[in-house]
Amino acid sequence: MSFMDKVKNLLGQHGDKVDQAIEKAGDMADRKTGGKYSSQIDTAQEQARKFVEHSGEPHRPDQDTAEDPARHTGGGQAS
Repeated sequence: MSFMDKVKNLLGQHGDKVDQAIEKAGDMADRKTGGKYSSQIDTAQEQARKFVEHSGEPHRPDQDTAEDPARHTGGGQAS
């Protein structure tokens, strides 16, 4: 079992605690910045939650390229 498999397994088992941590971290960042970046912090929290939800799902081999083909081809950006 790879490290990422272990992480995904833990996320699946403890997603509620991870969600609480995401919320607390976002709230703290919002307080520290005086609410100046509230919108961006909220967006980051949502993206983190989506990542956690996705990571806790069982792996299907067809997901590797179906979701983001650019991820496997160098990102599709010219350097």
